[in-house]
Amino acid sequence: MNRLDRASLFDRLPLLKRRQLMIKAIRSFFDARNYLEVETPYLVSAPGEELHLEPFSSMYETPQGEKRELFLHTSPEFAMKRIVAELHQPIYQLARVWRNKEGGSSHSPEFTMLEWYHPHCSMVELMDETERLCKVLFPRQIEYSNHQIRFGVPFERLTVQQAFQKYVGVDILSLPDDSQILANAAGCQLRLGETWEDLFFRLLLEKIEPNIGRDRPTFLTHWPVKQAALAKIDSNDKRVALRFELYAGGLELANAFEELTDPVEQRQRFLIDRQQRTELYPEATRWEIDEDFLSALSKMPPCSGIAVGFDRLVMLATGVKNIRDILWI
Repeated sequence: MNRLDRASLFDRLPLLKRRQLMIKAIRSFFDARNYLEVETPYLVSAPGEELHLEPFSSMYETPQGEKRELFLHTSPEFAMKRIVAELHQPIYQLARVWRNKEGGSSHSPEFTMLEWYHPHCSMVELMDETERLCKVLFPRQIEYSNHQIRFGVPFERLTVQQAFQKYVGVDILSLPDDSQILANAAGCQLRLGETWEDLFFRLLLEKIEPNIGRDRPTFLTHWPVKQAALAKIDSNDKRVALRFELYAGGLELANAFEELTDPVEQRQRFLIDRQQRTELYPEATRWEIDEDFLSALSKMPPCSGIAVGFDRLVMLATGVKNIRDILWI
């Protein structure tokens, strides 16, 4: 669908008004809980370190004629964590973010991210808070993709291990890091060049995501350490990270971490990711590691943080199947 295929702005106005009401409700929710609303730069020298995200770039020219490549951020995460490290206060932001080479019915290269960080909050407490916000934004029950989704009941909480056992029939944490062994255990054909991580996400996409968040929203928790990203490792089970994602109506709505605050370990993870990116996407990484972010981690309190695709929340609330229907232009 392109812009010319959409209904007129006038016809879509009820959807866009619902979008605005949700923005107001979000601000009221966080303001009532003494969160600070912050604004961080969109144009940055280091856009993020997510392995498979491609940033948009721009060339900055100083009044003296010096040129420097900058990037539109893929998330406000690094800048927001620097603020938490300084203030030790809960913060939130409704930020515009950009991700190149993305598109489809639920993806846009430019979209709105709701992101918040809560010091001295565990992953479980953050799930509780996220659930409370969703219950403010949605009625007790909605219909989406021919499913009746109940927001008025406790959300499902399912570990990645439990999900793979239930829907794939494998104990994902007990298998060795070998793509062929995982394919054999899952009863599927390994594709040419498919890595363990590639197959993990294929099974997640094909067998797990279609089955969760249909009757009620589902928190998918405790991800394998290979998908830890910026999350702490669970002290009770070193095989998993304190990370969760939220699903409802076939949409992935949120990604959250109990945050890693060890700058040495975080640097090592960045270096590993950079090596993988170099192998997968030669010359893709053109920026230096964000040293200001790593320096701030040493001052950061225990904290949990979450990134929510706001546009997908609006899709769910309005029942539309294409993200472009709830974008102004």
